[in-house]
Formats: sequence, C-alpha cells, structure tokens
Amino acid sequence: MTIKTRFVFVLCLLLCSTLFALNLFAQERRERTIEEIKTEAIRRAEVGQYPLIGLDPTDVREAFQSIHTADKDEWAAGFMRVADRYFNEAKSREKSDPAKANADYVRAWRIDSFGRWPIPASPGKQRAYEKAIESFLAHARFFDPPLEVVRIPFEGKEIIGYLRLPRMTTAKGPVPLVIAVNGLDSRKEDLTESFGAILPFGIGFLAVDGPGTGQAPIKVSETSERMLSRVIDYAQSRPEIDKNRIALHGVSWGAYWATKMAIVERARLRGASAQSPPIAKFFQKEFLMNSLLGNREYLFDQVPALMNILEGVHTLDEMGQYLPKMSLVHQGLLGKPMAPMLILAGVLDTQVPIEDEYLLLSKGDAPKEAWINPQGGHLGRQVGVWPDPLIFKRVIIPWLVKTLEPPPN
Repeated sequence: MTIKTRFVFVLCLLLCSTLFALNLFAQERRERTIEEIKTEAIRRAEVGQYPLIGLDPTDVREAFQSIHTADKDEWAAGFMRVADRYFNEAKSREKSDPAKANADYVRAWRIDSFGRWPIPASPGKQRAYEKAIESFLAHARFFDPPLEVVRIPFEGKEIIGYLRLPRMTTAKGPVPLVIAVNGLDSRKEDLTESFGAILPFGIGFLAVDGPGTGQAPIKVSETSERMLSRVIDYAQSRPEIDKNRIALHGVSWGAYWATKMAIVERARLRGASAQSPPIAKFFQKEFLMNSLLGNREYLFDQVPALMNILEGVHTLDEMGQYLPKMSLVHQGLLGKPMAPMLILAGVLDTQVPIEDEYLLLSKGDAPKEAWINPQGGHLGRQVGVWPDPLIFKRVIIPWLVKTLEPPPN
C-alpha cells in the first residue's frame, strides 16, 4: 500500500467515524416517534412518572388504540373519547354516588389534561384543555373548604386563579398564603390538587398559570413578572389573608418566576420555594441546541412548548436569540438582596442544568436552604425513590409551613 493510498484509507476511516458519530448524535437529539411515545407513556403511567402521574395505564392504552399518527387533533380525540365516558358517568352519579362521581371527574380531568399535553397547539388539543378545566371544576365542587375562582383585572385582561383558604372557624385571624405558579406544561389545576395538603396547617393558597401558560393573559418577556406582582396586590387586598405572611412556590419555569420574585418582591414575600429554576446557563443557545432539542427526559415536544410561551418567538433561531435576555445574570438581578429561598433540584437533570442551582445558591444576601438529590432528575424527582408527591409532602410543605409561621412576639 503506497503512502498516498494509506492516507486516503485513513481519511476515509476518519470520515466514516465522523459520520457515524453525527448520526448517533442526530438519533439522540431527535424526538420520539409516535410508537416510542406510546411505549414510554404507558411505562410512565405504570410507575407513576410525570407527566402521567395519576393516570390509569388501562385508560392510556385505550386512548392509544385510536391514535396512529403524530397528528395533534388525533391525539386529543383519542384521549377525549376515554375522558368523556368518565365525565358522563360522573354527571349521572352526582346525587346517587357522589364519591364515585368525584373520582370519575378526577379521572376525566387527568385524561383530558394529557390529551392537551404539553400545550394546546391545535383546535383538538385546545378542546381537550377546555374539557380538562370543566372536569376539574366539577371535581372542585366537592372541595371542603371550597375553591373560589378569582378573576384579577390586569392590563385590560384578567388573571384567573384558584383560591382556597382554611376555614375561618379554625383559623385565628387572617391566614398566611402561598402563591403557586406552574411550569411549562403543568397547570394551575395540578397545583390546586397538590396544595390542598397545606390547608390543615392553617395556610391558604392561590394557584395561577405562569406567563405564557394556561389561561395567563401575557406571554414570557423580560418584564412578565409584573403579572405576579399584580397577584400579590390582589392577595394583600383580601382581608382574610395576612399580607405580611405570603410566600411563593414555583415549579420549573414557575421556579424561574419564584426566584425572580424573591428578588424584585423581596419586601412583600416571606420566602420562595423553587424546584429546578432556570437561571443562566439554561438560557444560552448552546444548552438549547445540545440539551433541550430532542430531550428524552421530557416525553416529547419540549422545544415547541417552550417556544410557544415566549413573546414574539416563532423559529429556533429567534428562540436562540431571545432566551439569553431572560437570564437573571443578563438582567443584572442575581446577587441582589432577596427573600429566603428553598432550592430543590436533581444533579442528573437534563432540562435545567444543575450549575444554575449552584450559581443561585451562591448569590444574594439571605441564607438559602437546598434539597439536592444526587440521583435525581428534573425537580429532583427519582422514580420509585423520590416521586413528585413525596418531595412535595416531605420537603416543600414543611419548608413553607416553617417559613410562614407567625413572627415571635
């Protein structure tokens, strides 16, 4: 073999290796096919993993029987068909068997909510979302203490929230409050279901959809926290609420707002708990392209869902240019005085880099508490060990209760 031939041979080997590596990278970064989504969704339903917490695997399998493509309306129709059966059964049983009716409303809500997941990006998914809200509010009629749907005027529109307060007969004067903000694809209905657990401690909550999600009146921009400031205004206007004992809890994107509010509204917040808040590295184009695109920890369509909540963003290039503006470092906020915080995260999180949480913990003036799971993924969750409900019960609720205790005499 001549030197020239040997050179060409080696060059071909290098080229083939590079193409093979690029092919593997492309496979790793691609979204799941519809069949892969079905398989993974059923598995997650079986183990109680997000976003199928609380869904019966049998219902999921039934819905998938009529879903054969990635068409969004076909997806929504498959889940609405199953949910409608439970909703209709619940309506017929409200008087004869209210407990069963309530359980069926919950089932219909969860199924329809997954029918619109991650975002209502088609007419069918929008209809599934509307049905999910209808089923949830039917379920909420069984709440004691009751749920109040509040409508807060805001810039010619309205902020819709769900307020629940402990019964005044057991509370001594105005009660403390947690304002709860959802993530990219969860909704205020999910938070409302979870935060019922805080009522026995004499603490109320107000759940709202964060900017760009659910029924929020505005999308995400550098100044969208003004919407949550308006929510604090409203909470402080209610005589039943102790305006000096308000905390804020946020999940994922909601945790971004929790962190930002801990800075810009530190005088009005007793504290903020934040699960996997994006802070700085998350907003860089490199992270978008190398971690968020085709992310497998997320079930499907994370980048389209994220693009949907951003104001005036319609392409991946626009997204790459827009996201850095949301960094709390870029905005000059990180390092300023802030309210006390609880930071929850997982070291193995592929959706929000753990470096963001370490950066946040090292900044500001007030000591922070941290719950970092070395084996945890997004939000610190770990299948079979630290599922979402357990983290909420054992970590988040106790911290909020402690933070909202009356000040010493």
